Amino acid sequence: MNIKELTTPCFLLDLDTMEKNIERFQRIANENNTQLWPMLKTHKSTEITRMQMEAGAAGVLTGTLDEAEAVVEKAGVKRVMLAYPVLGVANIKRVIELNKKAEVYIALDGIEGAREVSALLGEEEINYLIIFDSGLGRFGVSPEAAPSLVREIEELANLKFAGICTHTGQVYGVSGKEEVPGVIKAEVEATQRIVKNLEEAGFKPEIVATGTTPTFFEAVKSDLINASRPGNYVFFDAIQIALGAATVEECSLTVMATILSKPKSDLFILDCGSKCLGLDKGAHGTSLTEGFGMVKGHPELLMAGLSEEVAKVKITGKTDLKVGDRVEIIPNHSCSAANMTSYLTGHRGGEVERFIEVDIRGNSNKPKMI
Repeated sequence: MNIKELTTPCFLLDLDTMEKNIERFQRIANENNTQLWPMLKTHKSTEITRMQMEAGAAGVLTGTLDEAEAVVEKAGVKRVMLAYPVLGVANIKRVIELNKKAEVYIALDGIEGAREVSALLGEEEINYLIIFDSGLGRFGVSPEAAPSLVREIEELANLKFAGICTHTGQVYGVSGKEEVPGVIKAEVEATQRIVKNLEEAGFKPEIVATGTTPTFFEAVKSDLINASRPGNYVFFDAIQIALGAATVEECSLTVMATILSKPKSDLFILDCGSKCLGLDKGAHGTSLTEGFGMVKGHPELLMAGLSEEVAKVKITGKTDLKVGDRVEIIPNHSCSAANMTSYLTGHRGGEVERFIEVDIRGNSNKPKMI
């Protein structure tokens, strides 16, 4: 089957391109003696997780407990980091059960959460990473406050200090790609400060983890950083292009849509809307993208507006497209777009090879009734 035979809208995944992205990031990590722990929230797929692990990933980073449980049970992953603190009795019990099946690293940035986890551990021991703030201003303690927090946690039972982690998501809020090096500088400098402070206090972090896709290429060169946790690199998207982290050719995920109407001389209507592409322009307010996606190969088209099921596309220059033609759209944010579908259509050169399930979206695991 050729992709031209597919109904629209549909989510296309260029397998050759994705495989090159996975191989490239793993190779760069290996060359810099850095472990790669891919963030799974981008694709939420156990099959793609297996591909990343087979390429050489040391473990995975997950945004949800569903992701963590699914990749351990379905993809055979043995080492899992949780990106955010997990609190609440029901949630912590799930983590404790998962820790019996895999090497789990929880993330902490306060003593309250640590106490709650410790109280439920019983005889179990679990690894923890201290989240530190490298400029995003979301989770995390300052590099200066980290030693006192570790001292407090070390008084609790069965919590084992394993290292530190940070996410430099502020890179997605820069006003131009020329500002990206400054974010990387802040990432590395904050890492240097926290490692120095912890070592002076007698704590040696085994894992020093940072990571976003745009900062990966330079931050991975740091002698201190030994674990990198990018996620978006498997697909890339219009935001990554704007930040200089990717080219159009490196974007493996697109949404294929049909031109349904041309109600005005300068307007097309497509059969894909916010329920395919999302209204997302980045979690941290980037102004670098124009419109709601990039029409591949057609710079004369601007994705001007999205309803739930259709898109308004402004024609800004001469085009040879007409009603009935199909176009491929690179999403602004591929992580959000991929979460809109249950499967991706994997193809090579336009020939469909297989369908890849997006099988660990939110609330994938229903609770068991007792």
